Amino acid sequence: MSEKEKMIAGELYDPTDPELREDHERAQELTRAFNDTEPDQHDRREALLRDLLGTVGDSVYVTPPFRCDYGYNIHVGDRFYANFDCVFLDVCPIEIGEECMLGPSVHVYTATHPLDAEERTSGVEYGKPVEIGDQVWIGGQAVINPGVTIGDRAVIASGAVVTEDVPADVVVQGNPAEVVREIE
Repeated sequence: MSEKEKMIAGELYDPTDPELREDHERAQELTRAFNDTEPDQHDRREALLRDLLGTVGDSVYVTPPFRCDYGYNIHVGDRFYANFDCVFLDVCPIEIGEECMLGPSVHVYTATHPLDAEERTSGVEYGKPVEIGDQVWIGGQAVINPGVTIGDRAVIASGAVVTEDVPADVVVQGNPAEVVREIE
């Protein structure tokens, strides 16, 4: 199994692998080009997103600047919107449903590290995928941690740190995020 295959599968992998370094550099070139576009260059932005991301639905809008590790592990559905300064650490898949909205500076992390200090300092890493359902709204500066699944129509309040799965049709807030109410 290649280091890339291990990474995407959520197994320990070596991030200094030449193929992964090349993939990362490609993503950095595409994000730089995307972030350097002018506000009226909608077609150019869309083309760059389609080159960068794994799957892009219809009517997708991402406001620069945007950052990610690889891009190809990010899949967004129709009518996805991300405000500026969003960061996706996509060593594992990030699946985002349709009609989702992200506020400014939302961070979605799949990357993590071993808890054992000796293993961690050896340089190996691993990840856990993130799934975000349809019609989810994530407020500014929220952080979605590795391995989290967010149910359809959930609302993540600004500044929330989501460390556990979120059911559908609820509002969560805080650090760590907790359900504060159900949405009827």
